Formats: sequence, structure tokens, C-alpha cells
Amino acid sequence: MALALAFLFAAHAAVAQVRPAKVIIDTDVGDDVDDAFAIDLALASPEIKILGLSSAWGDTALRARMLDRLACETGRGEIAVQAGIPTKSTTAFSQAPWAKAGRQRAHGDAVTFLLDQIKAQPGEITLLALGPLTNIGAAFDRDPQTFRKLKRVVLMGGSIYRGYGAPGAPPEAEYNIARDPGAAQKLFRSDVPILMLPLDSTQLKFDEPKRSLLATVSTPMTDALQVLIAEWHQGTHGKDPTLFDAVAAAYVIEAQTCPMVSLHIEVDEKGMTRPTTGAPNAQACLKPQEESFFALLMPRLLKQRLVGTEVCLAPSTN
Repeated sequence: MALALAFLFAAHAAVAQVRPAKVIIDTDVGDDVDDAFAIDLALASPEIKILGLSSAWGDTALRARMLDRLACETGRGEIAVQAGIPTKSTTAFSQAPWAKAGRQRAHGDAVTFLLDQIKAQPGEITLLALGPLTNIGAAFDRDPQTFRKLKRVVLMGGSIYRGYGAPGAPPEAEYNIARDPGAAQKLFRSDVPILMLPLDSTQLKFDEPKRSLLATVSTPMTDALQVLIAEWHQGTHGKDPTLFDAVAAAYVIEAQTCPMVSLHIEVDEKGMTRPTTGAPNAQACLKPQEESFFALLMPRLLKQRLVGTEVCLAPSTN
């Protein structure tokens, strides 16, 4: 009897270890193409249970429409999509044509959704923050006590020792933090565990050989990525997409893809994330782990077979 009970406890423990992480993704999808890679990686990963997708910054209604289409095309239309706080943005929405071709649906409020989910599942939710932090700052302002019940925030943002460009580039105000430094200050003072993926570790390129490999597979996900990369190329004249946000998503799936060190981070009024003396308030990955990252990303994209059954496009007006 004792042996049988021990076996049952061991089996229960094994199931608990593989229970998917509960994740809400807050994203400014549609400008750069790395957000789409991050979302698709999450969709293709059984280690993650996506509770919701929320749009951040700029035209959040159109971003939510794009999120709807990403979920619909891959058969994940059950995922709740919420619209965040709209703002003015000077960054080109490079993937607007693909987003506008998706069907229109009503969306709830991202801030309310986040707080409601935390209340329902305190201590269980990972917030994957892939855009400017306006929604997150607003959630903290509205209900700091509930916000502090997040399990953790995994953040693509900041610049500790390296700025944009090649190794050795001096630190600078990174985009996601610099758009709303006040919201970032609130997050770093919130006492919620923060896992940072800054510019130091996230500037990994989706180069031509990898794009050619992606073109060898045709699924709704890979076909969409091909179009989104093309729209990004046309809208920005960029060459090789940099997969900033996908590195953060990979960390949620497998922490070994980007080892962390503890730091005390202060955010200034310009959005600089400066390491200073003091008790650690964040952990940060400071070195790119290209081999580990692509060893996770590429098989997930190439081997998934996610297919939707709903109509994902808006009715033609022709």
C-alpha cells in the first residue's frame, strides 16, 4: 500500500512539473515583426497556456485585430484578445495590410482583463510584456495590490551595457521603456519579480538562410510569417529581422535559453535602465545565447501543424 501511494504521489508530481505556464502576452504587434515570431512561438509551445493576448501602444484596435487573425489562422480562436490603451505613435505599422484583412470583432479592455485574471488566479500568471508598458502602468495605478499578485513579469526591454547595434555599442534608451518611462518606473518599483531580456541579449537576426528554411514549410503560421516579413521589409526597408521579442518568449518556455543575473535597476525619465547599487529588483539576461535560442525556435516553427477551421478574413468589399 505504501509503495502504491508513493507511486501515485510521484506520478502527481510529474504531472505538476509539466503543467503549462499561464501566460498573458501584452504586445505592440504589427510595427516590427519580432512580436509575431514571439506570439507564434508561444502558440506552438505546449509549455505555455495563453490566457489572453492584449494590444499595446499606438493603434491598439488594429493591433487587436491582428492578434485575432494570428490566433484564428492557427486554430486558437478561443484565446481572449483585448485592446489596450490607445496612444499616439510615430512608428510605422508595417503590417497594417495583413491586420486590416482580418475580420473585425469587439474587444474588451486589456487593463481590466489583466487585473481580473490575476484576481482569479493569484500567484499563477506570467505577464509577457513585449511592448511599451502603458497598459501595465495603468493596471498598477488602478489596483496595485492585485497587480502585485502576478507570479512574474518577463520583459523584453531595457539596455544595461549594450545599446542597439553590434556588441560594444553603448547603452541607450530602449524603445519599449522609452515610450513610457513612467510606466516602467512603476513596474520596477512594484516588487513583482521581473525577468528582463534587454538589448544586451536579444539582438539575434532571422537571416536569409533561416528565412529560406522557413519557406520550405507551408502552414497557416509559416505562410503568415512570410507575408509579415515581406510587409516589414517593404515598410521599413530592413534586411534581417531582429527577434528581440521572440527571445523573451523563448525564455518563458525554457529558462536555459537565456541565463539571468540579479541587478538593481533604476529607470530614469528618458527611459534609461541603469544598474545601480541596492537590493536586486530584477534579473536580466546579459549575453545572447544564439545557439540555444534557434535550437528552440526553428523546430517549433517548422514542425507545428496548427490549422484553423474558422473564417479569419473580413468579407471582401469588391
